[in-house]
Amino acid sequence: MKIRAVIFDIYGTLLEVGPPPADARERWERLCKDRLPGPARLTLDAFMAECEKIIAREHDAARTTGVRHPEIFWPSVAQEAFPELERLPDAGRDDFLFEHAQLQHTVRLMPGAATTLATLVEKKIVLGLASNCQPYTLRELDQNLSAAKLVRSIFAHELCFFSFVAGFSKPDPRVFRWLQDRLQTRGIPPGETLMVGDRPDNDIEPAETQGFQTWLLSAAPFPGKHAGGGWPALDRHLSTLLV
Repeated sequence: MKIRAVIFDIYGTLLEVGPPPADARERWERLCKDRLPGPARLTLDAFMAECEKIIAREHDAARTTGVRHPEIFWPSVAQEAFPELERLPDAGRDDFLFEHAQLQHTVRLMPGAATTLATLVEKKIVLGLASNCQPYTLRELDQNLSAAKLVRSIFAHELCFFSFVAGFSKPDPRVFRWLQDRLQTRGIPPGETLMVGDRPDNDIEPAETQGFQTWLLSAAPFPGKHAGGGWPALDRHLSTLLV
């Protein structure tokens, strides 16, 4: 069946995620010294340990209300764990949290992704995003798209699901019902939409349950029932599906 829309996951799909930088702890100390008055009250490890406690508490509270796959809002968690952030203006706090995120992992645009995205834009295929993510994720995506001479506005705003906004995350079936409703306003059914992601449990299986076509992004063809492979294989697959 031909497709008229493609929805992409971000981490592990559009953005390749690598390990933290080797000097993350030293960079944390410099970040705190440069952005906050006085030395860091918490080490990087202690800060993350405090955040994990808060996240666990918030997840437990959400589950008691029936949210099976809860999501937190990272700026609120970080500020509770590290009240010194309250002293920063909003833009300064955003910058601090973005720089902190770069101490937790490294990211780059997946090799081959830019070419495929440019082709889809040229073919006027409707694009969207479905990601378990936080505000800093969008800045990471913006930077990497910009380096490839692309912009995030190639993804239709109304077709971008971000878990930190919704308060719940994939694989909650509401994610793909949310997308289905918004695609329907464009006259596009799930069967004419391809979901591209790197996790069977979060991306592929819940999308298939709602009737989406799927592609499991992986370094090698994935054994089993799911169509999949790397970006070159996806590019070839798309060439057979485009209207």
